[in-house]
Amino acid sequence: MTEKLNPDDFVISRKRKKYKFAKFHNAENCFEFNQWQQQAVDVLELGAGSAMFSVELASRHPDKTFAAVDVKADRLQKGAYEALERGVTNISFIRARADQIVDVFPPSSLTELWLTFPDPFPRDRSARRRMTHPMYLEKYAELLQKKGAFYLKHDNRDFFNWSLEQLVSQKWCIKELSFDLHESELDNDYKIMTTYEMRWLSEGLKTNFVKATKGK
Repeated sequence: MTEKLNPDDFVISRKRKKYKFAKFHNAENCFEFNQWQQQAVDVLELGAGSAMFSVELASRHPDKTFAAVDVKADRLQKGAYEALERGVTNISFIRARADQIVDVFPPSSLTELWLTFPDPFPRDRSARRRMTHPMYLEKYAELLQKKGAFYLKHDNRDFFNWSLEQLVSQKWCIKELSFDLHESELDNDYKIMTTYEMRWLSEGLKTNFVKATKGK
């Protein structure tokens, strides 16, 4: 027998989402795309989700400025309030699409750009939606300083390998690489875990990692 859906569940879900959106708009460290006006930051996490990764990174490096960007305000507000509670003031949270980032930040302004566990879009016909597609890599290169670094973390080996191919084909230089980050001797900052990463690791998956620069 098919279980009947309760309409009240959808009402509650909508109310919770509206509440989270309201929290985002009421937080002093949260901004809509058109409110930011191309201010420069040092480090950007794109597709940040709840942005817990960026909050921890910002807390470790108070001398740098950080921005966490995601299209979903109900996710970002979680990291925003975590930062406020911890007194981490060198980070901002911006609701924007990935294709809008060249309008959000000035050219050649970033020292680091992080992409943490983006949607792999496994179907070939969806390749242009992958955030390591050459179309996006061009935008990242435009935003990064001459020696700026692009970082990618992902659990999906097929997506990760495809991303490596795109980086090489677009003449990016691979600086650091690991197919099991948490068993490597790479920098501990790289091993700060996102919410998704904690889940994948608990399920026995490994974190693939690459650091790349556009120049040598």
